[in-house]
Amino acid sequence: MEIERKFLIKELPDLSKYDYVDIEQGYLCTHPVVRIRKKNNKYILTYKGSGLMAREEIEAELTKEAYEHLREKIDGHAITKRRYLIPFEPYTIELDVFEGHKKGLNMAEVEFPSVEEANSFVPPEWFGEDVTNDKNYHNSNMI
Repeated sequence: MEIERKFLIKELPDLSKYDYVDIEQGYLCTHPVVRIRKKNNKYILTYKGSGLMAREEIEAELTKEAYEHLREKIDGHAITKRRYLIPFEPYTIELDVFEGHKKGLNMAEVEFPSVEEANSFVPPEWFGEDVTNDKNYHNSNMI
């Protein structure tokens, strides 16, 4: 089960001190969500169930060759982004700085062990609007 909240960003923090990964992902299907992702040199196939803040998520590793084969079959545009990993005890903020056709969009995701913790989360000042329940900000709808 994946439980996460999503926020737009009012002001980017100094990102020079944080680790990051470069991500490319594409969608083979959006209902249900079936996604392929290249994260540095790892390749992953993901199934996500329905829901906004909490939903089922299943992942399986892919080979580079399988990823490249499926990459040719994605719907719409691939999403490219740099994901910064920002400690915010006891959580990690995953700050996505989008590139390509979504350049200029910056969005943070925070994952939680329970719905109760997600609902009681107080975001840092530099977070903007909570878009967890806005389907327009699910990556599968941004392709």
